[in-house]
Amino acid sequence: MSRFDHLDLDGHALELLLAVHEEGSVTRAAQRLGVTQSAVSHGLDKLRAIAGDALFVRSGRGIVATVQAEALAARARVLLDELRAFGQAAGFDPARWRGTLTIAANDLQRDLLLPALLRRLRAASAGARLCVIPSGAPQPALLREQGCDLVITPRPPEAADLLQKRLFEDRYVVWFDAAARKAPARRADYLAAEHVTVRHEDRRGLDIDTWLAEQRIEREIVATVPGFAGIAALLRGGPWLATLPSLLGRGALRGLAATELPFATPPMPMYLVWHRRRQDDPLHRWLRAELEAVAREAMEGGPPPG
Repeated sequence: MSRFDHLDLDGHALELLLAVHEEGSVTRAAQRLGVTQSAVSHGLDKLRAIAGDALFVRSGRGIVATVQAEALAARARVLLDELRAFGQAAGFDPARWRGTLTIAANDLQRDLLLPALLRRLRAASAGARLCVIPSGAPQPALLREQGCDLVITPRPPEAADLLQKRLFEDRYVVWFDAAARKAPARRADYLAAEHVTVRHEDRRGLDIDTWLAEQRIEREIVATVPGFAGIAALLRGGPWLATLPSLLGRGALRGLAATELPFATPPMPMYLVWHRRRQDDPLHRWLRAELEAVAREAMEGGPPPG
């Protein structure tokens, strides 16, 4: 039985517990929290003494949570939300706030929005940190259980406890290497070409690929990669095409050529998604407002290159 009581706990200890639990690594938890590995190890030793449990044990090259740690992590999320609300009850001041905000985003959203968001956050709060994690094809658990503050996605998960807001809209274009091939001028050229595309690690494809299949627009897919960042290397020097959002020209596909599709397609919307419990949190309202401002500025920047 532990000789410690609840007064030995504080918000920093809870945040450390969640960081190690969600990262599955002391090293990554330290990077996320902006502290040394030894500080995380020392904090874990204190938590182990308080809980009377190992909390995390080695598994292969990483660590996994014990049953006790899983239960404590779930309660820690609730307690941290309550601590934030308590600390901000008298009014939220970004300049006085310190902490880490976790956003899930894939390549396009990450490159287009998050560098500018980080600059805005750090200008307003010297203690603000940003942790970016991949969203893939996001599931509700990402916001319910994994300490994620916001998800930016074209495919918002459907759940009664999640809220969403449209950030912007993009169109699909055909990407290719102009040094290796000509643009497909006609529908027949497009269909005769070989294509590359993205398939997330959970094996879910892009919405545009699903739509094309539903329209019986059949393409020969010769390669798939788990994210937009892998497309450029496949296209360069080859005859292949990729049907992807135009805004990738500002990031992952910069320097490649793009042309309009030889048929009309639906647009690609982009949504901001968060859990209902954070709706009225002043910190979260500030984060959402900053991200919306960044999205407006990005859309006012004119058409992407390509």
